[in-house]
Amino acid sequence: MATLKEIAEAANVSVATVSRVLNDDPTLSVKAQTRQKILEAAERLEYKVAPSKRQSGQRLHFAALFTYTQGVEINDPYYLAMRYGIETQCEKLGVALSAGYDFNGDKALPAADGLLVIGRPQPALYEQLRQQETPVVFIDGVVEDERFDCVNVDLYKISRKVIDYFIGRGYQRIGFIGGRDDPAGIDQREQAFVEYGRQQNVVRAQDIYHGDFSSQSGYQCAKAMLQSKNGYPPALLVATDSIAIGVLRALHEHGIQVPGQIALISVNDIPTARFIFPALSTVRIPSETMGAQAVNLLAERLRDERAVPLSIFVPSSLQLRDTTVA
Repeated sequence: MATLKEIAEAANVSVATVSRVLNDDPTLSVKAQTRQKILEAAERLEYKVAPSKRQSGQRLHFAALFTYTQGVEINDPYYLAMRYGIETQCEKLGVALSAGYDFNGDKALPAADGLLVIGRPQPALYEQLRQQETPVVFIDGVVEDERFDCVNVDLYKISRKVIDYFIGRGYQRIGFIGGRDDPAGIDQREQAFVEYGRQQNVVRAQDIYHGDFSSQSGYQCAKAMLQSKNGYPPALLVATDSIAIGVLRALHEHGIQVPGQIALISVNDIPTARFIFPALSTVRIPSETMGAQAVNLLAERLRDERAVPLSIFVPSSLQLRDTTVA
């Protein structure tokens, strides 16, 4: 029987295009003439298309495994937008979707054609996933493994971008307020901030504060910073907008002018960031796009039986508003 490669050569197109045409991919935009050439080549070479789930009337089923509790999603629109992107793209592709929260390796994995894992997995969950054959895509949780696809944002690049911005405006002391999912671990933003900031001689250990990723934690960290005998830095990178809301509350209560006495840049650009007073300067991460692209990766891997894992890094952009000096 002919192979996809032989049909692609006969029709003078890519193997991926052949696969998508023969599997009647609804997301493919291709000229009618090209589609006809592929179908004629397949018939001439006596290629037999194996019935897919969709061709046999069955829907694909994906399961979204959130590594955090639902309360985290409620308090952080970043994750809410990511889930919306997953749900919207599944609906577009006709994929059935189920979801569960607080997956950390202590419960059975659901039966599904593919798994979407949102957030950094705990070792126990990661080992569970390694032991099964269902395709997996990790979202917002970098995993280096030859079997898994990933969709991420470059948090190291974000920290460097913010430090460079502050240095370019003359700041020589920059602080950090962030959170940690694992008390024993360190968030990538914080790690990159410390490493790059020390290289640039603008970061001191005494100016690093962390709790969890809530506004309340940001409030408490900012209060501790303002009460420190070492004083406070005139510029801050805050790990998320949600944390920054708490930080701004503490600064306001202590009569600290923003950005006059402390300039501040946070991360995520949640919908309310521009309506907070003062409006947050922040790094925009398209989390909804991350969710949608993860669904696309999983659907494409199943459709084309791709063996090589792919990593997608979505771009980020600095949105300057009122918490930084113009």
